[in-house]
Amino acid sequence: IIKKSIIGNNVLILDGAIIGKKGFGFFPDKKKNIRYPHIGMVLIGDNVEIGCNNTIDRGSLGDTIINDFVMVDNLVHIAHNVKIGKGSIICGQSGIAGSTIIGDNVVIAAQVGISGHLKIKSNTILSARSGVTKDINNAELMGGFPAIPIKEFRKQQATLRIMTKKLKK
Repeated sequence: IIKKSIIGNNVLILDGAIIGKKGFGFFPDKKKNIRYPHIGMVLIGDNVEIGCNNTIDRGSLGDTIINDFVMVDNLVHIAHNVKIGKGSIICGQSGIAGSTIIGDNVVIAAQVGISGHLKIKSNTILSARSGVTKDINNAELMGGFPAIPIKEFRKQQATLRIMTKKLKK
């Protein structure tokens, strides 16, 4: 299903993809939640691949933008107003919350979750199952939850294993 979208040349959209649906946005109210309008579009550049069963929300006031040469694996959610830079790769079961800006040539490995209204610097790599909760201003390999530089994450994990073994004795 494709609605309210402009799609570039040489774009491959695989089975089950839903592109241009309303995003998930509400004004909270004590009596009821009021959906705010999603009047933007989805703009997909050239030479993009959208995998099976993806959902790409249209923008609320602006547009959701997927630039040229982006590859999106199966089962990915891209929320309203997200901007994905050229040449980025997004692996399966990842989700990007609304209004996040992904730089060029970013790799988002499987099962990565990215909170809304963040900026991810170009050339960053997010290892599998990372959780991004704040801006990433330095292009490096990140991992863990919350996502931190991978060397630091690995040290934390090694320290935790050592401490756990000592506690068992």
